[in-house]
Amino acid sequence: MNEKQFALITGTSSGLGFEMAQSLLDLGFVVIGISRRGTAIDHPDFIDILCDIREESAVEEMYELVANHCERLHLIILNAAIFEMTPLVETSTKEFNDHLATNTLGAFHILKHASDFIIEDHTHIVTISSIASKKGLANIAAYSASKFALNGMIESLREEWAHLGVRFSTLMPGAILTPIWEASEDDLPREEMLVIEDFMHVFNMIVTSPAQIQFPEVVFLHKKGILK
Repeated sequence: MNEKQFALITGTSSGLGFEMAQSLLDLGFVVIGISRRGTAIDHPDFIDILCDIREESAVEEMYELVANHCERLHLIILNAAIFEMTPLVETSTKEFNDHLATNTLGAFHILKHASDFIIEDHTHIVTISSIASKKGLANIAAYSASKFALNGMIESLREEWAHLGVRFSTLMPGAILTPIWEASEDDLPREEMLVIEDFMHVFNMIVTSPAQIQFPEVVFLHKKGILK
């Protein structure tokens, strides 16, 4: 890159968000990491901001801090999410609302207040969704509902911001062996899951692709396909 480009990523404290932040730093981006707990990345081009994206006022304050570092964002990655496996009849209303608040409402807040940072014909918005946003799966009704809603919001905004030339890419991976699964007692075959390196291969391809190449939806899973 000839000049610094700025990327904002939500949910960088662990898992995919952490890995994406590291990768973008390696690519030469200045990375603004957004999380509730903070992110243990020590790099001169990493800006760590604490923010609960479920709260609109917190997101507005976050963007005030972002404005101290840059005027525009070249890349916005909507990654923050929670995931719980619970049969629907055992899912509490609070648990269902928590999924919507983080996975859908949080992304809404980020996008709603991003307009001043959009670069026409350049800004790329990458949404980390899930294959569970295309097909409902047993025992994850709250998660799946939140991701279906997220996809719908992104599709709507793609139409609203078409005149700005904003590029949208939505990644919909199958199950990835992250710390969430490693700590889980659910009897799912780990050997049939994607690993983080698989995800990062696809992610890096998307974010380094030429601006004229569009990836509206990218669905991918392990070749053995436990989530068919």
